[in-house]
Amino acid sequence: MNLLDDRPAADECSQYYFTYINLVPDGDIIHALQSQHTDIHALLKNTTDTQAAVHPAPSEWSIKEVIAHLSDAERLFAFRALWFARGEQAGLPGMEPNPWVALTDANARSLSDLLAEFDHVRAASIALFANLDVAAWQRRGIASDNVMSVRALAWIIAGHELHHNRSLREIYL
Repeated sequence: MNLLDDRPAADECSQYYFTYINLVPDGDIIHALQSQHTDIHALLKNTTDTQAAVHPAPSEWSIKEVIAHLSDAERLFAFRALWFARGEQAGLPGMEPNPWVALTDANARSLSDLLAEFDHVRAASIALFANLDVAAWQRRGIASDNVMSVRALAWIIAGHELHHNRSLREIYL
């Protein structure tokens, strides 16, 4: 088994997260995290701050809020990975994204600032995952009352971005 190339098994996280994991192409997950991130910049390169602050429907986030959510969620997933990789056994709580997004005030920020922050978050995630040893990749813990492996969390991060990248293409642009 190649921990970086093989998809997580069904017992490594809640079935819910396979909606994200299944979006990630086969191959080295570190490479996927590195290469996929330029897509969001290419997708949004001609989007103005005004366009990025529009809500396409009352219950939908703006583009700026999506980017803020990507940063927040990736930080959360990476923290979980760090927590479990370092052998912590205490379970971690879940999160509800809508209240978090409502508190970001993302629409008051520039899109370029939000994207730059997301770049820093992704760089930190890549640094974390790229420097884990084999034992750390295999460790597991409890988050949101579900077992999660460190390896699954790397794939979840990549798939979560792909999920929102797709929604940006389909709903916003």
